[in-house]
Amino acid sequence: MEKSKRAFLKYALGSVIIVGTGGLSSQKAVASPAKISLDDAQAKSLKYVHSSKIEGRNCANCALIQGSDGDEWRPCAIFPGKLVSAEGWCSAWVAKP
Repeated sequence: MEKSKRAFLKYALGSVIIVGTGGLSSQKAVASPAKISLDDAQAKSLKYVHSSKIEGRNCANCALIQGSDGDEWRPCAIFPGKLVSAEGWCSAWVAKP
């Protein structure tokens, strides 16, 4: 009886370790988002530019920007999986409330 409890615990702990490390390795395999290219079809359709020419309107003060304030490149809800320049702009720009 004692031997089967030990075997069970050994396999249970091994399973937890395998599942735990599998999750970590799959997270490492996910690449960091890339900076959006001006050649990107969606960027072109929304007239995205890396440097806004409209005073007071840039990605950093858009309601759709995500990530941490102050970062030069940040995720945007409009361009999933890509980073936009905080100084950029596109026609989907919406003022932060």
